[in-house]
Amino acid sequence: MLNIFDLTKMKAGVVTRTFNAENPRGEKGKAAQAASHLGVARKGSPCVDLHPGEELVLVDVDGPGVVRHIWITCNAVTKANPFVYRNLLVKMYWDGEESPSVVAPLGDFFCCGGAISSRVESLPIVVAPNSGFNSFIAMPFRSHARIVIESQHPDVIEGFFYQVDCTLGDELDESSGYFHAQWRRSNGDLGKGNDHVVLENIKGSGVYLGSFFTLTSLERYWWGEGELKFFIDGDGEWPTLTSTGMEDYVGGSWAFQDALRKDPEPIPQTYSSHSFGFTRVDVKDRSKFSNYEHGMPPHFDMYRWHLLDPIYFAEDLRVTQQMIGDWDNSLFERNDDIASVAYWYLDHPTDVSGTVGSAEDRRPR
Repeated sequence: MLNIFDLTKMKAGVVTRTFNAENPRGEKGKAAQAASHLGVARKGSPCVDLHPGEELVLVDVDGPGVVRHIWITCNAVTKANPFVYRNLLVKMYWDGEESPSVVAPLGDFFCCGGAISSRVESLPIVVAPNSGFNSFIAMPFRSHARIVIESQHPDVIEGFFYQVDCTLGDELDESSGYFHAQWRRSNGDLGKGNDHVVLENIKGSGVYLGSFFTLTSLERYWWGEGELKFFIDGDGEWPTLTSTGMEDYVGGSWAFQDALRKDPEPIPQTYSSHSFGFTRVDVKDRSKFSNYEHGMPPHFDMYRWHLLDPIYFAEDLRVTQQMIGDWDNSLFERNDDIASVAYWYLDHPTDVSGTVGSAEDRRPR
């Protein structure tokens, strides 16, 4: 739901406001007043430093309105720790709720797993060219919006840049849903034959917007045969919707490789499009944080948006992802490390804070 509208139609009473370090309250006629060595209003306050345990308020504004665009960038590594993008949490609160409707690590929210950024060129999320995190997801609110970044990083993050663009005064009818996003991880501990839970216990009516997965392979051979299942409106043992495999769900095929062959070794091929992508393959650590060898378990990032093929639900929703592999002999059950972000709209704000865990719980392999 990008909420693209005809710009030739004027909307009486709707105004645009921007929140950033140059105008943290998004006030009319009060931006860019800080001074640099070049003088007043010459890039005097482009960013802030984010301290351990701090909650930085990006937006705190009365509605009605719609968050239209979010842009964030910061360094991925500090002297104390290389996992900034997993240690920062994005939290969003709608209409005065005390519990957040969005909780996810910064990187994962923007389709970049494992605390590593990659290029993403989709309609809702764009990451370009390196850690320029952009969201164009429309986020309506009726009475109030509050967006914060919580730092669970053990070091000061110097130079945290952000901008949030909103419209205020929008006419929102009863069909305008509240945006939600939730991060979950199955850290290689589910046991074979058990499925990763992407989303559960969602009650109400809404639209499923999309999925992001970052998978760390803990076993050899191909890992992407598991099916994504959507249990909708009272489904019991069997779902209403299912994919034919993880690679298929994100629009790919044949293990994302240039060919199926034994020799020479196949080459994975990444891609990124408006609705789906396979954006990262890493087998070596790129943080340069350690003096030891850089090998690590293989990491893979992929996403799928349902803007053009929406998934509606009227009563409840549960989403699961199987972990199934393949080799020459047959399919086999796997037990990998898989983390996901589910994105959806719901007819009321719902608390999603119970699955994100601590910074140690989110530590990439």
